[in-house]
Amino acid sequence: MSAETRTVIAFDFGLRQIGVAVGNAELGTSQPLAVQRAKDGQPDWDAVAALLREWQPDLLLVGDPLNMDGSESELCGLARRFGRRLHGRFGLPVERVDERLTSFEAKRTSAERGHGGDYKRAPVDSLAAQLILDTWLRERGAA
Repeated sequence: MSAETRTVIAFDFGLRQIGVAVGNAELGTSQPLAVQRAKDGQPDWDAVAALLREWQPDLLLVGDPLNMDGSESELCGLARRFGRRLHGRFGLPVERVDERLTSFEAKRTSAERGHGGDYKRAPVDSLAAQLILDTWLRERGAA
């Protein structure tokens, strides 16, 4: 993380939904944002552009959906392609973050909050993106 990196947006890539979270690297804070809808992994790029205009991030993070043994999952290639497209379209630096167990943890947290597994009414994708961002912050020793 460079001294100029302050605002960071994290994405939890999915084929139908893409979770999003924003954080402040100086303060070490994060919060989930609205889930972005996707069709076969393709987001509404105009909605992504509006999100980036609103938050003015210095860095984008994309969860790397590795298997538990560290091997690449079926979604790895698609998530990495999504990261390359983010960089190509918006010119912002993109980093991958190991996202193993973030969806599991997001579902557990959602259940603890009383959402009872109704992930259509209360999707956990943005909570998973927040966990990806928190992992990145922790690894860099942010506030």
